[in-house]
Amino acid sequence: MAIIVNLDVMMAKRKISAGDLAAKIGITPANLSILKNQKAKAVRFSTLNDICQALSCQPGDILEYQEDPPGEKKSDE
Repeated sequence: MAIIVNLDVMMAKRKISAGDLAAKIGITPANLSILKNQKAKAVRFSTLNDICQALSCQPGDILEYQEDPPGEKKSDE
């Protein structure tokens, strides 16, 4: 299973920079970058809530599920 973070897509649609979004939701630009670049292992609901509020979007606009291709090793193994 793979959860894809489409945060960069929503940021582009809303024309907001990573630095501006990070400041608006109260996290460091480094932590936002980790989330945006698919490196995060988890996201707090409060952070997801703040992102959705700042970008006027739904969680499903940011997070997407893609099934692993058959035979592909899972990333957490």
